[in-house]
Amino acid sequence: MKQITALALFSGGLDSILAAKLVASLGVRVLAVKFVTPFFDYELLDDPEKYKQKIMDKYGIEVVLHDLSHNYLDLLHNPSHGFGKNFNPCIDCKILMCRRAREMMPEYGASFLVSGEVLGQRPMSQRRDTLRVIERDSENDGLLLRPLSAKLMTPTTAETEGWIDREKLLNFSGRGRSRQIQLAKEYGITDFPAPAGGCMLADPILSTRIEKIYNGDFVIKAEEITVTDVRFLLVGRQFLLPDGFWVILGRNEKENIKIENLAEDTDVLVHMPDRPGPTALLRNSNNRLLTSGNKDEIIARAAGLVVRYGKTVEEDPGAALEIQGLGTTYRITGHPISEQLCRDWMIQS
Repeated sequence: MKQITALALFSGGLDSILAAKLVASLGVRVLAVKFVTPFFDYELLDDPEKYKQKIMDKYGIEVVLHDLSHNYLDLLHNPSHGFGKNFNPCIDCKILMCRRAREMMPEYGASFLVSGEVLGQRPMSQRRDTLRVIERDSENDGLLLRPLSAKLMTPTTAETEGWIDREKLLNFSGRGRSRQIQLAKEYGITDFPAPAGGCMLADPILSTRIEKIYNGDFVIKAEEITVTDVRFLLVGRQFLLPDGFWVILGRNEKENIKIENLAEDTDVLVHMPDRPGPTALLRNSNNRLLTSGNKDEIIARAAGLVVRYGKTVEEDPGAALEIQGLGTTYRITGHPISEQLCRDWMIQS
């Protein structure tokens, strides 16, 4: 008899690990699908093979990465089931992932889907009625097995067809994790992530930045937003200069490197090569600056922010700054702007 294959939605959290391990222990080949967006785990795309090997080495689970970014940016315009406490469309997010996983089934020869959801664990997205809505709206009637809570739910096709022994599935419910931890020990898993919301749209500060765009309160229009725009919104200090120039300022070396790596041809970078301090990026500013009558003034404002947040030298408040962009690289001398202007230009989250 040909071995049955299942696709498992894989967050990397303990429940998704256990769901995949449990189904695999019942003789099914399990392939885990790790969805990423700019709001969660996007950096894994920098080295997919490293992540795949890590999950195989730690848990013995085969995983593939799939980028949902563009679908997700569209979803945020008007999620059918609304938002959570912040700007997190948790129910519609799960529907999107389940629908995409179903569409991927033929590619991998899969017969059903697996999810690590536990009945009653999350007040918004894991109530019994919500779990049913996710299954229905993702067009996964009968296809979506939740093995950790399966005995508390209607049997799925995998169970009625005999691909899975329902008696060996579980009846976990509620927010406690003691049973999950015990099951992890039985599988020899001792190193697993602590429970935490990894989605930046659930963060009260970062989500507000994204919400501004979708509400029409930012220099970028919602219909024009790109993945790189989102990644810039989620790093550093954010400023909006007069004339609508958006500036991102690194807060430490790690953020400076990230800003430099994300920079595109249409961006302008400003930094102090001879003194510790932030890197600033004027987003999508190249052409606008070249056609602007006050290019030097705008560059000086961005330079002033860099000096203001950089290392202070009392005997010399000015600093040499390097400008990269506009088709060239050149230096200017910059001076720190006032604290009042910093407050006026800073985008309040």
